[in-house]
Amino acid sequence: MSSALTDLFPHPIVQAPMAGGVSVPQLAAAVSEAGGLGFLAAGYKTADGMYQEIKQLRGLTGRPFGVNLFMPQPEYPGAGTGSTGAAGAALPSAAAVEVYANQLAGEAAWYETELGDPDSGRDDGYDAKLAVLLDNPVAVVSFHFGVPSQDVLDSLRRAGTLTLVTATTAEEALAVQRAGAAAVIVQGIEAGGHQGTHRDNPETDGTGVGLLSLVAQVRETVQIPIVAAGGIMRGSQIAAVLAAGANAAQLGTAFLATPESGANAVHKEALTNPLFVRTELTRAFSGRPARGLANRFMREHGPYAPAAYPEIHHLTSPLRKAAAKAGDAQGMALWAGQGHRMARDLPAGQLVDVLNAEIAAAKTALSATDEIPEEGAAR
Repeated sequence: MSSALTDLFPHPIVQAPMAGGVSVPQLAAAVSEAGGLGFLAAGYKTADGMYQEIKQLRGLTGRPFGVNLFMPQPEYPGAGTGSTGAAGAALPSAAAVEVYANQLAGEAAWYETELGDPDSGRDDGYDAKLAVLLDNPVAVVSFHFGVPSQDVLDSLRRAGTLTLVTATTAEEALAVQRAGAAAVIVQGIEAGGHQGTHRDNPETDGTGVGLLSLVAQVRETVQIPIVAAGGIMRGSQIAAVLAAGANAAQLGTAFLATPESGANAVHKEALTNPLFVRTELTRAFSGRPARGLANRFMREHGPYAPAAYPEIHHLTSPLRKAAAKAGDAQGMALWAGQGHRMARDLPAGQLVDVLNAEIAAAKTALSATDEIPEEGAAR
């Protein structure tokens, strides 16, 4: 790992940026103060909203932290015509979104709200946010849903910012390296929230690779540092991904349950509620594959949601907010990784300390195993 990244990861724990109000400054500050790398999620915020959170976080800690950006989504060829792409996969169209909106009419009536405008924007204020981050550099900027241009990565590097980009396959990781990012976030299929695939292809839904196998594949493909993400809840799992070739581990669901997290109380409680026995990947809430606790909304609407991000995200936003206000977990997007039942209600700083102790214990146990002589060997 480069010396700059080593300085950021004296303990290999990165708090995942969780959009939607979870990764608040208080959470990022607590993680960074404990020696990990805290993250703010700029997704779904305005550029000024992001800047205000950065200012607030700087008032809480002098330690390094990161900011995550969503890549702008491309206009779909043939959108509105129901055409197909090069691979033959059906492309989202205005008609498909309208059909889904009609299906959600009953939800809107139930929650006494209106559906959102699906045409509320595709770029998430990307250029404006980049301008803020170039004028007011932070230690790390990460990217989700694609690879930034080399010019963007070079500009951030000149500003003193390290860049990380999410990849879900070895091929995507290679593209990240070729673009010039400092490191790659390798996201396994176990991860909660949105899969950071570079190109959304409905034909590949649910076909992702488990984290340990993916880290090993990527380690044999690229030379840049790897941050492993997906279902990690214990220090022993962090030790495992480090042994597989990662340089650090990114945890989201593990920090979602902390008191500093901005997650809705219903969401936090659902992580260990026996009513929610599994997670699933779904397009129901956003139009892009995302893993969450399986609930009524997923079951009733997931099979019919078109591959249309961010249109479906905008469309369902008022529904999700109304369900959260009503305390109705069955209508919320309860993003969570596969390890959600292992969530611990600990302060974020204490959780970092516990995870570091677990990493040390796992490494000690591994070293002890290595020292046991093989059967029949000289003693």
